[in-house]
Amino acid sequence: MVVTEDLRSRIESALDSVREYLKSDGGDVEVHEIREDGVVEVNLLGNCGSCSMSSMTMKAGIEQVILKVAPEVTQVVAVNATK
Repeated sequence: MVVTEDLRSRIESALDSVREYLKSDGGDVEVHEIREDGVVEVNLLGNCGSCSMSSMTMKAGIEQVILKVAPEVTQVVAVNATK
């Protein structure tokens, strides 16, 4: 997969659509890296980085909005999520 500015823009737009929700709980998200293998790495910021619900937020929220606008993405992973 070629990482283009269009792809980066679509991903950022998708993240913007969930930021209000994340910020209401004291968190945020940022793109760490978009890899050529289709994996998007994100950093969970603020409360999202240590929240016990962060894995659900990743799969049900962040990953889904990204996959909707960028079907070429294969997976979204939080590189700093608490296990």
